[in-house]
Amino acid sequence: MALTPFFGGNGRNSILDPFDLAFWDPVDSWPSSFFGRNLGRDVQAVASTRIDWVETPEAHVFKADLPGLQKEDVKVTLEGDRTLQISGERTREEEKKTDTWHRVERSHGKFLRRFRLPENANVEAVNAKVDKGVLTVTVPKTKKTEPEVRVVNIA
Repeated sequence: MALTPFFGGNGRNSILDPFDLAFWDPVDSWPSSFFGRNLGRDVQAVASTRIDWVETPEAHVFKADLPGLQKEDVKVTLEGDRTLQISGERTREEEKKTDTWHRVERSHGKFLRRFRLPENANVEAVNAKVDKGVLTVTVPKTKKTEPEVRVVNIA
């Protein structure tokens, strides 16, 4: 039996739980006038875009979970020499005046992630695809060239 009172409904069951956001979400409660827009929602949308980066012997592979987005909603660009940028926007559902919303937890807004690619990345052969809400960007590696060894005759 817990000695702390039961409040909230997200499974943690304690008002003393510092991770329980049922009472106060510090990011969500920033004022809307802060920087002229609802920064809390924007930060949440950017922070919630999860991307994995794995290096295989053949390539660097980036995988991003983008549920509900089509390929038209996502933009993959290369900036400068080797900066990979993944951006897009998840739009908010249209609200009808007859609907009563009880909870809004899915993030919406613009997102942007940048990655500095290593020297062995072949930026000329990058490809991307979206399948079942997962964006996969593959950046092949350049082939390692062995430095040419020359024998110098000693005079």
